[in-house]
Amino acid sequence: MNILVTNDDGIHAPGLRALTRALREKGHEVQVVAPMAEQSAVGHAITILNPLRARRVEETDFSGTAVYGTPADCVKLAIGKVLEQKPDMVISGINAGANVGPDIMYSGTVAAAREAACLGFPAMAVSYNSFRIADITAEARFAVAVMERIPWQAIPQRRVVNLNLPACPVAEYKGLALCEQTDAAWRDWYEERQDPRGTSYWWLNGEIPPENVRSGSDKALLDEGWATLTPLRFDFTDMACLAKLRDAMYP
Repeated sequence: MNILVTNDDGIHAPGLRALTRALREKGHEVQVVAPMAEQSAVGHAITILNPLRARRVEETDFSGTAVYGTPADCVKLAIGKVLEQKPDMVISGINAGANVGPDIMYSGTVAAAREAACLGFPAMAVSYNSFRIADITAEARFAVAVMERIPWQAIPQRRVVNLNLPACPVAEYKGLALCEQTDAAWRDWYEERQDPRGTSYWWLNGEIPPENVRSGSDKALLDEGWATLTPLRFDFTDMACLAKLRDAMYP
């Protein structure tokens, strides 16, 4: 398969490099178009007020195109202009940090896959449940094995398959769980600090409260040591609420 790989951690990120190597080991053709710098939590932002610039990154065992833009920019530019051959699918990751529950809304990793899905391509997002990534070769190989097991022809268009990997050795995974995303929200707070000149600034911190996480959801299972797989769709219409509004407004 011809696979476009992108991410939101940047083209030099170890997760992207491990995923690229694992795909090539299995005989897949890989094209990399990823942000030049980290673009975590930018969501589905696209660049419209500034020009997009890109440059080739050529190393001994790696090549790709770095874009001075967002993850969604990377996918749009890759498919619309940069790539001579359109990919068979798009994989975004491996992200440093899980993308479960409310993270899906903020994540540049998921947004890149979502952009690909909106353009009609099979799409997968892959994330790792730790912000500390060193050697995740085994995890990347696991992700590729999962990708190859998925019956892509059975998945409707404009869907993203969201894979999250636990922060433990692959040999200790409890298995692969197909599950729903949690509906628990982040509990945020800002830490106020001062710069050397005495001016205040704020640093966002937060957590998903464990007591609010539904048993059997992606967050719960991931923390228990399961790799989690959740299909996502992005039709935001609340059909039940729409029906109530119709009944109330047009009795």
